[in-house]
Amino acid sequence: MDKDTKFAILVIGLPLLGLIYCGSIIAFLMNNPFGRQHPLITGFVVMVVPFSLAATIWIKASAKAYKEHELRNHPTTKEAQ
Repeated sequence: MDKDTKFAILVIGLPLLGLIYCGSIIAFLMNNPFGRQHPLITGFVVMVVPFSLAATIWIKASAKAYKEHELRNHPTTKEAQ
């Protein structure tokens, strides 16, 4: 997959995923009395799901960039000799 395809998926897919997520929250609140009776628990779960997904993506990307940076800037012992 090239960069343009990844960018198109990001630009189109992320808003659609957000709409689906919001719609599922609204459907949950309409159909489940637990969500209406326990708003703090429901709100916490609604907040934690996208935050943990974003944090996971961020950490994986940072680890990948750090690894690539280390490989570029620190040659192996065979290359240094």
